[in-house]
Amino acid sequence: MGSLPPPSEERITPESAHRLVRDILVAYGTPSDRAALVADSLVLADLRGVDSHGINRLPSYIARVRSGLLEVNPELTFEIKTPVIATLDAKNTFGFVAASMAIDKGIEIAGTYGLAMVGVKHSNHYGMASTYLLRANRSGFGAMAFTNASRAMPAWGGAEKLFGTSPFAVGLPGGENGDFVLDMSPSVAARGKIRKAARRGESIPEGFALDEQGRPTTDPNAALKGSVLPIGGPKGSGIASMMDIFAGLMTGAAFKGDVGDMNGPGGVVQNVGHPFLVFRPDVFLGEKQEYLARMNELLDTIRKGEKADGFKRVYSSGEIEAEKSESNRRCGISYTTAEIETLHRLAESVQCDARLEPVA
Repeated sequence: MGSLPPPSEERITPESAHRLVRDILVAYGTPSDRAALVADSLVLADLRGVDSHGINRLPSYIARVRSGLLEVNPELTFEIKTPVIATLDAKNTFGFVAASMAIDKGIEIAGTYGLAMVGVKHSNHYGMASTYLLRANRSGFGAMAFTNASRAMPAWGGAEKLFGTSPFAVGLPGGENGDFVLDMSPSVAARGKIRKAARRGESIPEGFALDEQGRPTTDPNAALKGSVLPIGGPKGSGIASMMDIFAGLMTGAAFKGDVGDMNGPGGVVQNVGHPFLVFRPDVFLGEKQEYLARMNELLDTIRKGEKADGFKRVYSSGEIEAEKSESNRRCGISYTTAEIETLHRLAESVQCDARLEPVA
């Protein structure tokens, strides 16, 4: 599959992107505060360059709302299991909303006890995992985020898709050198990247995926019908297994391949699970400033070490995304003309006046 000419693009203000998403969701009956949480995550993904999880995913969420597969405003209440463990039945609402509520509850509990674990079941896709890590980091807490997803990848040695491309994500707050944010999929490439390539008429690199017959492919449409490949062979498969245990099996959500595919034919409820571990990163040291000094020292050591041949710079985890976010806040987020038109049509379909505004 050959690549088409590069699509025309335009830089859009983050504020107008957030307003468009929020106002469309409100038009579908989502309370404004919950709509804002969804918009926060989608726009943050675009700001950080993770556009496979950005505002272009909105039409797929709206399609699920329209078909009754996603609830916009259920009443949500936490069940406290122990002083440091809580659960939340998301009642099939937006994963963004349930996950944001869960991380906030974790921050609340960890503020008292130093540690918290909050599990979510009956949820939906929650977008970029870093959203919730950064939410904890801004409050001075570290966090680990788990989630599971629909079948996309076989267990190592298997022929049948079983596990999702669920990210393993850890975030720790830093000082002057920024935060440490590791948000990685157990697959070589997230399916969102493959869908983006299909949407733009682009090919994907070899080694990303297999087609339905198990053959390597560079065609994103064939890859979406086939399966993605795990990183490191059995290592990536093991991480995917762990994610399914934590996110699905332990929380009471779907597991062992039973998470519904939000992009599949016919439409099914997803029942995704998201557990979060939230903690005070200075709890062992007993002194916040000592922790921050040590984190600054570590990040300095990573970044200033001797460079291997062919490398101009060494980055710490999350540093590239943080720099891209700063740049995109100043210069605007780049979207293709086709993507902008699709989102404007979605707004017009509900008489929403919000538009994606170009940077002046």
